[in-house]
Amino acid sequence: MKIRNYIYYVVSAAIVLVSGVDAVAQADSAEVRAQHQLREVEIRGLKNDAGSGIAEAVTRVSGVEARRLGLSEMKALGEIAPNFYMPDYGSRMTSSIYVRGLGSRMDQPVVGLTVDNVPYLNKDAYDFEIADIESIEVLRGAQSVLNGRNTMGGQINVLTMSPMRWQGVRAMIEYSRASTVKASASVYGKISEPMAMSLAGFFGRTDGFWRNAFTGKRVGQDAHGSLRWKTEWRPSARLSVSNTASLGLNSQEGYPYENVSTGLIAYNDTCSYRRTHFADGLTVAWAGKRVVVTSVTAVQYLDDKMTLDQDFLPDDYFTLTQARREWNVSEDLFTRGARGAYGWLGGVFAFAKFTDMDAPVTFKDTGIRSLIEDHRNSINSTYPISWDSRNFTLGSTFDNNSYGVALYHESSWHTGAWNFSAGLRCDLEHVSLLYNSRCNTGYSTRHLLPDGTSELYSHTPVNIDDRDGLSQTFVELLPRLAVEYDAGDFRPYVSFSKAYKAGGYNTQMFSDVLSQRIMSMMGLSSLYTLDEIVSYRPEKSFNYEAGVHASFPKAKISADLALFLIDCCNQQLTVFPPGTVTGRIMTNAGRTRSLGAELTASWRPLEDLSVRMSYGYTSATFRRYNNGRADFRGKRVPYAPENTFFISADWRVPSLSFCGVTPSVCLSARGAGEICWNEENTLRQAFYCLPSASVSFSTGRWSLKAWVTNFTDTRYNTFYFMSMGNSFVQRGRPVEFGVTLRASLAR
Repeated sequence: MKIRNYIYYVVSAAIVLVSGVDAVAQADSAEVRAQHQLREVEIRGLKNDAGSGIAEAVTRVSGVEARRLGLSEMKALGEIAPNFYMPDYGSRMTSSIYVRGLGSRMDQPVVGLTVDNVPYLNKDAYDFEIADIESIEVLRGAQSVLNGRNTMGGQINVLTMSPMRWQGVRAMIEYSRASTVKASASVYGKISEPMAMSLAGFFGRTDGFWRNAFTGKRVGQDAHGSLRWKTEWRPSARLSVSNTASLGLNSQEGYPYENVSTGLIAYNDTCSYRRTHFADGLTVAWAGKRVVVTSVTAVQYLDDKMTLDQDFLPDDYFTLTQARREWNVSEDLFTRGARGAYGWLGGVFAFAKFTDMDAPVTFKDTGIRSLIEDHRNSINSTYPISWDSRNFTLGSTFDNNSYGVALYHESSWHTGAWNFSAGLRCDLEHVSLLYNSRCNTGYSTRHLLPDGTSELYSHTPVNIDDRDGLSQTFVELLPRLAVEYDAGDFRPYVSFSKAYKAGGYNTQMFSDVLSQRIMSMMGLSSLYTLDEIVSYRPEKSFNYEAGVHASFPKAKISADLALFLIDCCNQQLTVFPPGTVTGRIMTNAGRTRSLGAELTASWRPLEDLSVRMSYGYTSATFRRYNNGRADFRGKRVPYAPENTFFISADWRVPSLSFCGVTPSVCLSARGAGEICWNEENTLRQAFYCLPSASVSFSTGRWSLKAWVTNFTDTRYNTFYFMSMGNSFVQRGRPVEFGVTLRASLAR
């Protein structure tokens, strides 16, 4: 038996024993403190503040710091948390996140997200802007026991401002380069003493930073808006109810994908993305004498449509339209409590997700001629073919549904300076796919005669209507063990955990399979079949971490250090199949290994001067991966940066105050790299650094800030991909400068 499997089974058995322990120590003072904390029910940080914070690598950003750094969207979090990278490319549908060498460009996320305790089950809805952030928490490393599937890289928890704690009116307006405008307005107030409500709205738009050389039009136009209605009700000291309903709208035009061989952004067909997203979450918490029972019920709706010039060339090859409607509902019912030195958290989580998608690919004149007719006629020129029309559609529709239920428990025990934590989650998930692939077209075959003329030889109709269903079921046991020694200002810890990312289906490749089937009808060999590429397996990881939380009060420094090793099986990779195809597939690498280190530190040498920094290093390599054409053992895992870096210094200068206005200066820099773009490691993005600066003037009610980002105008790429054998990149944002005005009028 392998050592890793032996450790896994031993740890799982130990956790089951620990989880069954009833109330242990009877220390009266500790019990009184625990009961007092349980009675003060607040709908915030319900899990991670409930005794599960032992041995965690976590980055927290307050609302004040988020506004100072301009963090209003998820992609702006990149590099602030070490080894956390969320590149800005494509549309708001492309919300790729990489943490500690783990990541995902499509389908299942590697990091979970909650907003006001509501879990977002589809990463395609991760990229949004939000007004009035109160705090952001980024937990790095596997979070599977409490948060379940698709959190093997970490968990992001976002909280918005509470109308129960603050009442008044807030407003913001910002203008920057490329006619970029952002504006928000919100009102917070109490309806009665136990009830408060808030309404917040956000709007943003930009013309984009690049131009399409073929059309002469700007690329990257984006308009988006959102509304959030939040209600909090506390009828008694033991009961707290909160409901947050949000609606987001998004409209984007064009993607700045540059052809590597020409150095130009040049394509002729429409590229756009539209999204409507609605989410509503109801959180109810009740506190008993020694226990708090919490229910989080959520429903979400996603309706989006992506249109692509899929070849990204100034020629009529083909276009893709993907229209999707998705409903998902979830329920998380859990209890937490404490008795003496013993604390626990456990519950049940269930979800259902229903997705229907229509994804037709339309072949146009150039695509029909160069990819089908010329290819076929070069093999048999005596009997050339010609298509019936100069465009035809490969139709694909899908019903992709998933259901899941999980039981989880975590226990913590404090004895002296030692803190022990053990948890176990049993996760069950079922995924199904009903598909319909169809094509209605045809072609004629002619016979070339010796005198140079031709005659009709035959006509072949192409009528394909394939319907079938597929399904998979996953069952996983996810244990976690952690030990921490609390020496006051010095708290070292070690932890072990298992995590997984769910499997699924490659819907984007159905059109390529269909086109390959048409080619085989003409006597040309097929590259692959549906059975070979349609599904991918779950990704599993065994995570080992050691770290320390340290503070040095005299020097006014706090620091966190973490060392990690991740042994990953069947890591899910997005790859491009061989040939002149447009699809991409998720496949499983045999085994990868990530090891690295993370350092975060904050320093406050003066009351009005604060410094924050983070650095992350990751070495993520293939231990076993052969795709049938090459062996990539020892190569770096693509798209995951080797280094991330962030530093900021904020200096408030009260000595220069005038007429109640206080100036402040903020300098910051962030960087990432080196990044490999392919499994061969032949294409790379070197490490880059983006410095920023701002000067602001504020009173108690308003602030005015002038800022500039990437003021060195560093040129870098955030994405690389291939389509039809051509290579493309997306450029990173150039230098930006703008002005932000904020007002906050408290009642």
